[in-house]
Amino acid sequence: MADNGSDDGSAELAKKAGALVVFEPRRGYGSAYLAGFAAARGEYVVMADADLTYDFADIPRFVERLDEGADLVMGNRMKNIQPGAMPWLHRYVGNPALTGLLNLFFRTGVRDAHCGMRAVRRSALPTLDLRTTGMEFASEMVIRAGKERLAIAEIPIHYHPREGESKLSSFRDGWRHLRFLLVHSPTWLFILPGAAMAALGLLMSLTVLFQIELFGRQWDLHAMIAGALLMIVGTQVLALGLCAHAYGTYFMGEKDPWFDRMRARFRLEHGLLLGGAITGAGLVMAVVIVATWANRGFGALSEERLAVLAAALIIVGIQIFFSSFLISIIGLRRRR
Repeated sequence: MADNGSDDGSAELAKKAGALVVFEPRRGYGSAYLAGFAAARGEYVVMADADLTYDFADIPRFVERLDEGADLVMGNRMKNIQPGAMPWLHRYVGNPALTGLLNLFFRTGVRDAHCGMRAVRRSALPTLDLRTTGMEFASEMVIRAGKERLAIAEIPIHYHPREGESKLSSFRDGWRHLRFLLVHSPTWLFILPGAAMAALGLLMSLTVLFQIELFGRQWDLHAMIAGALLMIVGTQVLALGLCAHAYGTYFMGEKDPWFDRMRARFRLEHGLLLGGAITGAGLVMAVVIVATWANRGFGALSEERLAVLAAALIIVGIQIFFSSFLISIIGLRRRR
């Protein structure tokens, strides 16, 4: 049993019953489990909260699934929650929403990602490389198992009302889980939003430049400025996402099939050529504007739409050019 400062007497009861009690000075849900994992010596590790919410008679069922070849076995409480065991906010909003996002981002297929009763092969713990010390530890274990393509099984269990005061904070712990999901998925945090903003900005700019009617009207300078802003911000967010992917791959040992395909297909020179071409297109537009101005005797000039697009393209091209170098620099130190 791992204990890090609980005051419900569970550690003393476990000690009297003959259990090995591991005391961990650092507070936090993850800290307690990391200490317990470090002290474990068996082939399998079954984990559960010592607050009477879980039935330890289910342990053989977890072990059975490990014997059948699973690397991680998750409990699923959602259809067997006893009255008063789980607040409605957790049961109908928090847990389904966070589990849904986790499956959307990482495709683990679990239905109760935050169940506290689960079992894992001890030999899989170095592969999981678990590090978080708070409640997000529950999400980290599932995410890491999904990323490492470990065999995940799930069994239905009952969830009972707890004994003692809960230390859970719905919004604080919920945010910690959500934050953890986002920072471990650069594709959803950066790549998709950035690509969507850049594409929308380009469409808006072209619609204004070619005076295409949309929604029964023509759009002018303000729409062009908004489109240019979306292109610039979207490109920057997209570049941050690629840098995050590169850092995760080269420094943290992360595995992402999409990024692996992209880095196998594209090199630094491709980014430099793309950035240079876009910058060149913006400069050509700028030259056309100056030439038009000169042809008019450097008098009045009404090329605001083209000028905004030219400036946006120059900025986007420079972003791509130097971001390509940054990604290449991050890749200089690869794990061997």
